[in-house]
Amino acid sequence: MNKLIPQTILNNIPDLYATAGELNPKCHVKLFTPNSDWNWYIIEFSKENSDTCYGYVDGAEAELGYFSLRELEELFETFALGVERDICFKPTRLSKVKKMRTKE
Repeated sequence: MNKLIPQTILNNIPDLYATAGELNPKCHVKLFTPNSDWNWYIIEFSKENSDTCYGYVDGAEAELGYFSLRELEELFETFALGVERDICFKPTRLSKVKKMRTKE
């Protein structure tokens, strides 16, 4: 069970590699740290292991890559002010997310 994202939302995220051919995939969920400027935008989610995500990570550098939901949850458990889900975020195309992030 995932603490950051409700199962109903996870069910609607494409499985890993499902959007591999898309030039401008949709980011379905935004995770962030309130005490820093790190953001994780989930494009794909592994239904097989319910942990691995593929998406856009904007922190020290901005890049596409894989990350673990469990590791992000552990940040919260360890530091009490860790990763949160942006409940106001609506699914948005990657190109628009990149533009929004460069304006901040």
